[in-house]
Amino acid sequence: MEDAKGDGDTPVKTPVQRQGSASSATRPDSLKGRLSSASRRSGVIFEDQEDSIEALERSGSAGFEWDGLEEPQFEFDDDLNFSLEFAANQELPNPDDPNSVLRSGAMTPDGLLDDDFEKELGMQEEVREEDMPFYDVAQHRIVEIAGDDRYGRKVIVFSACRLPPSKDFNHERLLQYLKHTLDQYVENDYIIVYFHYGLNSQNKPSFKWLKEAYREFDRKYKKNLKNLYLVHPTNFIKIILLLFRPIISAKFGKKIMYVNYLHELRKYIHIDQINIPERVREHDAQLIEKHQPRPARTASQDKPALDTQQFGVTLKFIKEQHGGEVIPPVVKQCVEFLKEHGLEVEGIFRRSANAHLIKEMQQKFNEGQEIDFAEYDINIPAVLLKSFLRELPEPIMTFELYPKLMNLHALNKDAQIVEAQKLLLTELPEENYFVLKYILEFITWVAAKADLNMMTALNLAIVFGPNLIWSRNQASIASLTQINSFTKLLIDHFEELFTK
Repeated sequence: MEDAKGDGDTPVKTPVQRQGSASSATRPDSLKGRLSSASRRSGVIFEDQEDSIEALERSGSAGFEWDGLEEPQFEFDDDLNFSLEFAANQELPNPDDPNSVLRSGAMTPDGLLDDDFEKELGMQEEVREEDMPFYDVAQHRIVEIAGDDRYGRKVIVFSACRLPPSKDFNHERLLQYLKHTLDQYVENDYIIVYFHYGLNSQNKPSFKWLKEAYREFDRKYKKNLKNLYLVHPTNFIKIILLLFRPIISAKFGKKIMYVNYLHELRKYIHIDQINIPERVREHDAQLIEKHQPRPARTASQDKPALDTQQFGVTLKFIKEQHGGEVIPPVVKQCVEFLKEHGLEVEGIFRRSANAHLIKEMQQKFNEGQEIDFAEYDINIPAVLLKSFLRELPEPIMTFELYPKLMNLHALNKDAQIVEAQKLLLTELPEENYFVLKYILEFITWVAAKADLNMMTALNLAIVFGPNLIWSRNQASIASLTQINSFTKLLIDHFEELFTK
């Protein structure tokens, strides 16, 4: 939640201070005592949410004045709020400890998707933002969708700085909107990126609202959440997590990752595709200038691309390094294996795989090593195919084509086919055209087995769309619907569209 600088010059109360509380000289011991006491009385993880909330209240939080818990004026002043830093550092795991469950940026995928597939998204011929449900909340762009991460998992972004003042905003509507948005994606693996900067005493929700939200977001929402990245965490949010620790399961706690600087996100998500609020960028720049951390190094900074590299390089580069072969070897190997072994696998392309294993496989392909997919789970080549597309420096449908493709939704179906064929034949680079054709032909074979694998053309469009097309900026929910609709058009009318 944010560094709580108010808009005015009104002094902000020290965290956990109530009117008539002890003096500042005694406050650290008082705070430590309350946290220690709460921890001793409530250090049990409860499965039932109601019992969990009651346990937290019995532990001393029932009398906890959330409205009196303010962010410090200067969150990162080492000399201020020493008591908060002491409590946070004593109670919470060290993020730098390699064995810490809250280490910054750790990846913890934990299983496969085994629920029903998501409900079909509306494929309207024309979508207007103002006609969408909850437009009164959506217009603030507090919650947005940012395509997929490097492992094909949907990215949900929450920006605290975009929360309007509480007196002018209905937080109950926000909760309903959050559920409405997440309901479209929670049957897939997904991650949440929470930009904490910007939360202050004027716009933060009440403690009662947080308890209600905890009750509402049950196992359905937590099961396929793979990571929750807390960007620019402060002592304030660490204290809140500490207070909620008794009702947060150990499994969920391992999904919470602290990210101190924006560049740390680059290792795990396509940060350039997230429309990060300017206030957050400015705050990050100030932190870097103040603390001067060592910039995160990328593979491209460490050494040039290998001749055998296939992930993270252009299709043209791969073609030049492989004797003019248009179809990248990794794509061909994944497709050929899945043709033989994966067409009838239920939920193919919808299940996740271990992120560390995927990274290891990518490295092996980049080094030119031989891979035998028969030794691995069938989901490995399926995830590798999606991740190859997502790792391209530019989407296979190119940034230049993006606005033209998004304009197709206003046309009728026949006109869409004619215009799409024209764009594919005349404006798509040759390497892109033939690789796209090769992959989509395979996808049509998967769709033809939908009675066995449960992957209809629509399901496949939802899975592959964000990996074939994305903009330079963050995608809105409406644009994702249009991307999925266009991808379904490519699958349904493959023979008509790909004539070269």
